[in-house]
Amino acid sequence: MICPFCKEKETSVIDSRPTEDGTVIRRRRECGCGKQRFTTFERVQLREMVVVKKNGRKSPFDREKLSKSINIALRKRPVDVDTIEKFVSRIYRNLEDLGQAEISSTIIGKYVMEGLKELDPVAYVRFASVYTNFKEVKDFEQFVDQLNVPGKK
Repeated sequence: MICPFCKEKETSVIDSRPTEDGTVIRRRRECGCGKQRFTTFERVQLREMVVVKKNGRKSPFDREKLSKSINIALRKRPVDVDTIEKFVSRIYRNLEDLGQAEISSTIIGKYVMEGLKELDPVAYVRFASVYTNFKEVKDFEQFVDQLNVPGKK
């Protein structure tokens, strides 16, 4: 593992522990020069997954891209980092459980939408506004009107 700070090729593991129901190993590492510490995560990857976009283009599945889009939807929302990481991992495991090498972006979006709807309604609407690509304000209004909002008549 290369140190992200000084690019030293020699690093040592100073602590390892399982996280996320034992599906991930968190490792604290120290640079060979002993000046910097950083954390890495080791996950099992059963197969290489490819995302098939709506326009037919294909690209390798990128867990970090999924995590980033979910974090954007949850920005400034009262959801802790561990909960978000578990949510991303659950989506990833669900995708792997499909047993398909190629996965439609629509399926990924569906998993994210379903999870966000339960996790945080505001993040759900934020993600949906981008994912469903509302063309006009009335499209957004119709979407929000369909939500089962407590206290709404």
